[in-house]
Amino acid sequence: MINTLTFVDGGVAVTELERVPPGVDPNVPSSARVYDYLLGGKDNLAVDRAFADRLLAVAPDARTTTRANRAFLVRAVRLMAKLGIRQFIDLGTGMPASPSVHEVAHGIDPSASVVYVDYDPVVCLHAEVLLSSGENVTSVQADIRRPGSVIKDPEVNRLIDFSEPVGLLMVGVLHFVTDEEDPAGLVGEFADRMAGGSHLAISHAMAESAPEARAQWSAGTANSPTQSTFRSHAEVLALLDGFELLDPGLVPVQDWRNDELPLFPDDTPPRFRIDGAVGRLGRRTAGRGDDR
Repeated sequence: MINTLTFVDGGVAVTELERVPPGVDPNVPSSARVYDYLLGGKDNLAVDRAFADRLLAVAPDARTTTRANRAFLVRAVRLMAKLGIRQFIDLGTGMPASPSVHEVAHGIDPSASVVYVDYDPVVCLHAEVLLSSGENVTSVQADIRRPGSVIKDPEVNRLIDFSEPVGLLMVGVLHFVTDEEDPAGLVGEFADRMAGGSHLAISHAMAESAPEARAQWSAGTANSPTQSTFRSHAEVLALLDGFELLDPGLVPVQDWRNDELPLFPDDTPPRFRIDGAVGRLGRRTAGRGDDR
């Protein structure tokens, strides 16, 4: 599919053609492609770049925060692997970026198993191309709002043994789950299936972000399938109920176990804020017996 773009360059209207994957609406931004653009990737469309640029206009630090979120994911996976986790499920994978979860995990133990999960068919296609040579790495198309569809997927169960500890990654995904979709229940259903010693890493867009940043993000996603909910520190902590938080708890992602130079050296809080945490499941709980 070819999409026609018209923009003004030096007072002259210029028309370009943009190739759009089949089944993709070029007029609706995708959270995965926006994230890709903010990370400096190329797997995005004009509508995604326009949305991100509007966000950057009111929150210039959004690109830095997004990269800090990715760095949080890398540190969380590395920590889990060092603690003995050898199987990972990355929920809401987004466009592939390096270092990826399997690259980090395999840096500790090449035998570690990794399952990437996303409901976006374009994301899954990119992941399948990237992972075509990995026997202990796979990509699954599923909606994390239906945990049963993930937990019972044959490809997931080929690589993941839920009787052993799992590293579950919900990085930058739960703010796309509305209150009506019960994010706490969603997390709880995954936790009910996991063995004691499993770990959960989450990061979440915070209500403590600047009002202009929240308004711009919410306006940009209002007509998309991935509407966002900014939650407070207390609300995000509630999503981790049942998990023992590892130090330093729930903090801005750029501060979570980061020994490198500060991303915001002047101590000015970012206008677009994402907090992250890693928790350990103390024991296996009884399954709920319901599938979403």
